Amino acid sequence: MTDNNNTFGFDTLCIHGGHTPESNRAHLTPVYASSTYTFDSAEQSIDVFKGDEKGYIYGRWGNPTINEAEEKIALLESYGLKDASGNPLQLKAILHASGMAAICTMLLGNIKSGQKILTHYSLYGGTHELVEKILPGLGIEPVIIDFHDLNKVEEAIKADRSIALMHIETPANPTLQCIDLEALSALGKKYNLIVCVDNTFATPYLQQPFKYDVDYVMHSTTKFLNGHGTAIGGIMLGKDIEKMNKGMTKMHRLLGGNSNAFEAFLLTNGLRTFGLRMERHCSNAATVASYLQNNPTIAHVNYLGLSSHPDFAICKKQMKHPGAMLSFELKGGFDAGVNFINRLKMCTNAVSLGTCDTLVSHAASTTHLGVSHEQRLAFGITDGLIRMSVGIENVADILNDLEQATS
Repeated sequence: MTDNNNTFGFDTLCIHGGHTPESNRAHLTPVYASSTYTFDSAEQSIDVFKGDEKGYIYGRWGNPTINEAEEKIALLESYGLKDASGNPLQLKAILHASGMAAICTMLLGNIKSGQKILTHYSLYGGTHELVEKILPGLGIEPVIIDFHDLNKVEEAIKADRSIALMHIETPANPTLQCIDLEALSALGKKYNLIVCVDNTFATPYLQQPFKYDVDYVMHSTTKFLNGHGTAIGGIMLGKDIEKMNKGMTKMHRLLGGNSNAFEAFLLTNGLRTFGLRMERHCSNAATVASYLQNNPTIAHVNYLGLSSHPDFAICKKQMKHPGAMLSFELKGGFDAGVNFINRLKMCTNAVSLGTCDTLVSHAASTTHLGVSHEQRLAFGITDGLIRMSVGIENVADILNDLEQATS
């Protein structure tokens, strides 16, 4: 758990937040490559295991390198927020081996067989497959509806009281659908649902879901938080400190989806430039979206900063900036999408997102290949859809590559 009762700015927290000087006076917290930890006495080990004394026990249960990354991200997600009593919001963060591991810990720690999860269209492909193909085998069924229609959402909840949890991904992958966090969280709370948000696309730089009283926030730290494509990771944050310290920590440890010291070290180093990187990502993305909107080979652009996007107003309400992600539909469908990818010279053909370089992928043949064609079309993931994570290169070079690839 972290205490954000300080006067540091956001970018300063990216650098200094969560850091505790260690005994050898290393400038940066080193990689603690140890699987286990020692005790001075049997009595001390008892106290540490009981939680009466702070200390490290076993690598799967955490270590100093991992804890710094957890503390830093908790500070960023709670930055400037207050709890119901007007005090600085306290969060507990648990770093995982991947974003999917964080989502699994959250779901399995909160819902059980016979209950249902309420979620929406156009989720990340892995999350979609998890809720549709894995959870039903555990007796947990999904209810998938359009979260833009609040009346339908409320009707679904009232009609099926086995719904226990609402999962929101906003902006959603890859259509950039933006969900009204304030309205959906209020509706979830009205019916005592657990409300969780995947904040990977937005990051705490652009959006803080805890402002709207949600219960959990998850990230794939692999993406913008790390920023350099060097380490896989995920994080789950919660505001119920007792539950996070007990039930959720126990679930995390038993599922075994823990991070490791080296990848936590890479994440922490990436976070040091997080604020600066996001400024450039966002600025470049706005310029790229404007160019694509006027490119005659492009049928449609999904970017939350364009007034043509149906969720433009929602984005403006809850996000600091429309962000660094966009997608666009090429005229010519599937073949046009494949040809475009093959013509790129500088932008990188790769899945994932949030790295310093611009990443471009063809959703229908990569990230959403496991989703049926009918479902993809219903979610707005058309055959010619290209997802783009706009990097921090000189924007003129990005535009030049797009121009030659579409000409």
